[in-house]
Amino acid sequence: MRSTRSLLALVVIVFAGACSAQAQTEVTLIAPGGIRAAIEKLIPGYEAKTGNKVKATYGSGLGTKKQVTNGEPFDVPVVQPPYPEVIASGNVIASSVTPLASVSVGVAVKKGTPKPDISTPEAVRKMLLATKSISYPNAAGGAAAGVSFEETLKKLGIFDEMQPKIKRAQGGAGAMQLTAKGEVEIGLTFLSEMDDPGIDIVGPLPKSISEPTVLVGFVSAHAKDPAAAKSLLEYLSSPVAAAVYKSQGMQPGRGRDQ
Repeated sequence: MRSTRSLLALVVIVFAGACSAQAQTEVTLIAPGGIRAAIEKLIPGYEAKTGNKVKATYGSGLGTKKQVTNGEPFDVPVVQPPYPEVIASGNVIASSVTPLASVSVGVAVKKGTPKPDISTPEAVRKMLLATKSISYPNAAGGAAAGVSFEETLKKLGIFDEMQPKIKRAQGGAGAMQLTAKGEVEIGLTFLSEMDDPGIDIVGPLPKSISEPTVLVGFVSAHAKDPAAAKSLLEYLSSPVAAAVYKSQGMQPGRGRDQ
């Protein structure tokens, strides 16, 4: 009899645990790769604080914006301005817009290599013309860092001249790998993506030729649990998050009009 009661008690405990797991809220998020490292560091803290689980998907800046515009079901979309098409799509709650962080395109070299002068636009122009090869994320694939840097080349008036020297990479990690291996002399991507141990970070490009890319979050108009989505967005814009953004070479909470 006692063993029967013990077995029943065990069944109840297991059943309760299973129900609890099923009841756990999952919050889905989509974001550009430039903020991935920071979000990955923040997710465990949010999950521990709320008991919710986060399922995150990452892609290119333009690609993620298109997914949100097309109505793919994410509870918390993170996009970069300008985003009039995101608002017009009706797939986000416009009033929920929350500045998360901004990040600059930076310059890296192979570890141990002398660092070039990038303190002024003219110094950057001189460096690029003198180098034999560079790599940055492929703008054709929608990579925000690549799009930004190609605008920089145009501002410097050397876009066409640089084409033979360019090795376009698959994402920021790809550009840093090429730099670490010495396959290119100069690597460029967002500072938040410069985590390859084989590189040395030179620093950000001057703002006058490379405006930092801003990232903002929304609560989706189709969120399964709007309160949970809002709580994640609040955590991603909290003082805890600000410290993580800074550790990843980002500036927290700098929004921009759409």
